[in-house]
Amino acid sequence: MPSEYAVEVDQVVRVFSKGAVRALDGVSLRVGTGQVFGLLGPNGSGKTTMVRILSTILKPSEGSARVAGFDVVRQSQQVRQRIGLAGQFATVDENLTGFENLRMIGRLNHLSAKESTTRARSLLHDFDLDEAANRLAKTFSGGMRRRLDLAAALVARPPILFLDEPTTGLDPQSRQDLWAIIEGLVEGGTTVLLTTQYLDEADRLAQQLVVLDHGKIIAQGTSAELKSQLGATVLVLTLHSTADAQRTGELVADLSDRVVRVEGMVVELNVECGPSSAADALRRVDAQGIVVAGLALREPSLDDVFLTLTGHRVADDVALAQPTGATRREHA
Repeated sequence: MPSEYAVEVDQVVRVFSKGAVRALDGVSLRVGTGQVFGLLGPNGSGKTTMVRILSTILKPSEGSARVAGFDVVRQSQQVRQRIGLAGQFATVDENLTGFENLRMIGRLNHLSAKESTTRARSLLHDFDLDEAANRLAKTFSGGMRRRLDLAAALVARPPILFLDEPTTGLDPQSRQDLWAIIEGLVEGGTTVLLTTQYLDEADRLAQQLVVLDHGKIIAQGTSAELKSQLGATVLVLTLHSTADAQRTGELVADLSDRVVRVEGMVVELNVECGPSSAADALRRVDAQGIVVAGLALREPSLDDVFLTLTGHRVADDVALAQPTGATRREHA
């Protein structure tokens, strides 16, 4: 009987450096068909390692994983026939045209010459690359290369698509364009497993989320479910000095049972009732002669979720976890 899940991962562990590094540490997850599943976390959290296991590039050290009902180790060929993969960096051949790249991928996937040509032209149109079809890929912009790379992953019409940080390095408009393409694919029935360290990307695209940190799942659920753990509103106070911010943090700390966050001249606190908490906070700081430069109330974000769960923001880990060689890249 076919599984209701496109991807099933059970207690997967992956170690490197003879066991010294546990890139994945007992991860289990289920990805329903026809949805975007977000794997969220900073560089070094284990996202790319998971994608490489699911796409049969790496083998798990422990545990098991199935994609489209097939075991990634024992039935790797069947898995590869049913997936598309677009990594963090465009992998197109720069010395071929856009059309030649896609036609070559079609032939490598055992499509006939006629079908490869038809599929290449269709995808170039779908990804708004018609005018660049006969240009060498090395002349493409970053956004165009990324669209071409995603098109290449779709040549064989895979029902399951793995996207490993697909918008890394793109400008805001190119990111928006790629998001729209991903949403269109899912509307057509494609299942997408998306890894990202961009919280707005996960918030917009993913129906289900798993948050990874240092190889472990630290939270999972929908975006709304994760944000609901933090209270209804985030109270943001901007001060004129770091000293005023530190003092303000102390003054408003008991307005919530959650930890107040002070970063530079900004104080943030998750509260249940935004307006009354804001009024109370202003009365307290005014009584101490502290002048507030700005006040805002906003909904919790996924960045707030990550900060609450780990004690640091996603961006804080990026510089520390940047790969310096082939071995480090495997740990991402």
